[in-house]
Amino acid sequence: MKVKIKVVRAISSPEETKRYIDGHFKVLESYGVTKVTSADTSWVNNPNVFLLLVESVENPDLVLGGGRIQLRSNDFPLPLEGAILEKDEKILPFMEQFKDSDVAEYCGLWNSKLVSGYGIGSIYLIRIGVAIASFLKLKALLAFCSPYTVKNSQSVGFEIITALGNEGTYLYPKEGLIATIMQIKDVLELPLADEKQRQKIFHLREHPFHIASESSDKGLLEIQYDLNISELVHQWETSKK
Repeated sequence: MKVKIKVVRAISSPEETKRYIDGHFKVLESYGVTKVTSADTSWVNNPNVFLLLVESVENPDLVLGGGRIQLRSNDFPLPLEGAILEKDEKILPFMEQFKDSDVAEYCGLWNSKLVSGYGIGSIYLIRIGVAIASFLKLKALLAFCSPYTVKNSQSVGFEIITALGNEGTYLYPKEGLIATIMQIKDVLELPLADEKQRQKIFHLREHPFHIASESSDKGLLEIQYDLNISELVHQWETSKK
């Protein structure tokens, strides 16, 4: 399996954004999940959203997975704020510590069943999201994690926010499913990350363009990294002036 993983700014890449949305909806529907904040597409008009896209090398139009880094602003609160508010009003004072663009949520993470077993959604996209978040000058990176991604999220530096919910957990997106709210307070240094994962993240920051071969339960996975986040961040910062 050969894939390319790249970063785009959602508002500047409407066609790629649509492919990301269509792929995500199909995955949600396959699990019977339709009412979820991740399914809200109002963020397509948000200038502060960066998308990670996993494309097939053989068919670049085929998006096999993705994730979304969405910075908070007055016009666009984080998706998890709306998801949590009706269950836990403590989210309001918790978010007061952040100013505009101080904090982002890594959300909308998914992978197609075509690449299930290769680890794309379970670790590679998580690691890459943390790597590129360091270029956004964040005070914190938040995430709403499924039980299957909590352990890997902890390995890259996330910690559970036990002051919220039931020791950090909520019934979400529907009864019978659990989500855990997590954060990285130091996005740059990642003091809580496992050393192996920390070094991999630093490598991605230093080498945004490279090809790597990885082993998985499904066989060999070749990843072409195209993480041009510095250029995109420059465009984003210029647009705010």
